[in-house]
Amino acid sequence: MGIFGRRNDETATVTTGSTVNPDLTGLTGEYTIDPAHSTFGFVARHAMVTNVKGSFQDFTGTLHLDGADPSRSTATIDVVMDSIETGNADRDGHLRSADFFRTDEFPTMTFRTTTAEALGGDDYRITGDLTVLGTTKQLSIDLEFNGAAKDPFGNERVGFEGKAEILRSEWGLTWNAALETGGVLVSDKIRLNFDISAIRNA
Repeated sequence: MGIFGRRNDETATVTTGSTVNPDLTGLTGEYTIDPAHSTFGFVARHAMVTNVKGSFQDFTGTLHLDGADPSRSTATIDVVMDSIETGNADRDGHLRSADFFRTDEFPTMTFRTTTAEALGGDDYRITGDLTVLGTTKQLSIDLEFNGAAKDPFGNERVGFEGKAEILRSEWGLTWNAALETGGVLVSDKIRLNFDISAIRNA
């Protein structure tokens, strides 16, 4: 996962070569995602008229940040599918069932980066393998740097937010129901959103 540029009026740029703001090289290291201050969420269109939002409550992840060469940064994420939560118990149960995630058979969703790139300013993109229901396909996530700081407990943190869109049918999530007025109950396109706080390993 890429090291990110500075906010405000700083003019330093981050590249995949040797010209890097020396402040960023200090962020190089191994990090663990803090689930208490991070969110893995999604948005789906329901009945063609409104959005349903949800998230996964149980996940783990690690980052390797390389300040000298952002393209060598990596991320790994493992999500417990039973932890899905949309604010409605019946809907959550349906999502865990054989119609959707089949969590008894496929308890985990995983993401492993294959490439990372700096897009300029605070913007980055990581691409990797997303595995759902035993199917692995490529996913690109656009990221924006949110800052780096030491918290009151002495933890060195980095933060960022990300977004992506997928077609759930590409991972075998094809269940749907037709509407009398036309269209379908659940959209194929799903918006993913991420708010991540990661703590540097001791």
